[in-house]
Amino acid sequence: MKLLVLNGPNLNMLGIREPGIYGKTDYKALCDYVKEEASKMGDVSVELFQSNHEGAIIDKIQEAYGVFDGIVLNAGAY
Repeated sequence: MKLLVLNGPNLNMLGIREPGIYGKTDYKALCDYVKEEASKMGDVSVELFQSNHEGAIIDKIQEAYGVFDGIVLNAGAY
């Protein structure tokens, strides 16, 4: 199974922006966690993408057609 994980606006600021509210875990750690959990599931590969721009996210969704088995959208600020 091949999954695309899309992260929306401000997710790149995890661990930096208001850590008292959003926590101290940064975006890289979130990506590492997702990849690690996917590897535990057997034959699962995951690609992660983050953008603060709606158009870039839509472009990535359209590019995923026929390439990925599923998409997970963490919409962030949307």
